[in-house]
Amino acid sequence: MSEGTMQRRAQRDQRDQRAKRLHRVLVCAAAVPVMLVAAGCSSDSGSDDGKDKAADKAAASKSASPSPTVQAAAYKKLPEPCAVLSKKTLGDLVPKGADSGKEGSSSDTATRGSCSWSSLDNNGVKGSQFRWLNVALLRFESDVTRGEGDKLAREYYTKQLQDAQTADGAKSVKTVPLTGTGDEAANVRYDLKKKEGTFKQNTVVARVENVVVTLDYNGAGLAGDKTPDADDLAKAAQEAAEEAVAAVAKANGAGTGGSASSGSPSASKGASGSSADSSDDSSTGASKRPTKSVSKS
Repeated sequence: MSEGTMQRRAQRDQRDQRAKRLHRVLVCAAAVPVMLVAAGCSSDSGSDDGKDKAADKAAASKSASPSPTVQAAAYKKLPEPCAVLSKKTLGDLVPKGADSGKEGSSSDTATRGSCSWSSLDNNGVKGSQFRWLNVALLRFESDVTRGEGDKLAREYYTKQLQDAQTADGAKSVKTVPLTGTGDEAANVRYDLKKKEGTFKQNTVVARVENVVVTLDYNGAGLAGDKTPDADDLAKAAQEAAEEAVAAVAKANGAGTGGSASSGSPSASKGASGSSADSSDDSSTGASKRPTKSVSKS
């Protein structure tokens, strides 16, 4: 083979090799955008799927979380405050004022109410016997933020007892727990000296379910008449409180016993709560103790 022929063949081989390299470069260059597009689609799809899954998970978690609930209060209403005691009871406690009950003002009679009676038995030169009676009722509704009605009533019950035990001018204070009067009850007894004479005070506080009954009863001998027997007044106050508690249960269709174990309606679990009543009720006079003066006859 001649030298010229060999040279031409070598040049042709070089051209073929350069053409093959160029072809490989072009093929790779064309493949790169396809790979990038595929990678980009895959990345975007993964991102959206992640967001969707996170949203679905959050929605499922939200739907699985139960709404706040609280046990419904047992009692839904109160009796007429001036009708919680029988005519006989009023005749025994306030004989000269049994028909003169004065109902206290209330913006919501379903949650609070009160009634008071006064009696002055004038015996002329022998003096007079004075009696004063007040019954106050306060009902608590269950509330998702404050708690169950009976829990709120227990707190108010404790507060009422403390108020009675620290009444201004009270002497010889004695607290006597009572049975058979609602779910819990006590009588705070003390002496209260005024210019008219020495008053024997009884404050009976009783709770039945989500209702608190506060009964104030006092008596005094005026114008030289003898001071009434403290034990007799205390017994009368307790019996009247039992009657008032029974009236609360009866007003709600429960048994006359008035206690949770003997006739209170069973409250269903998980009932949604409504707004609760204020735990500091000043409008009913429940925390007020009698201080008014009595004119001598």
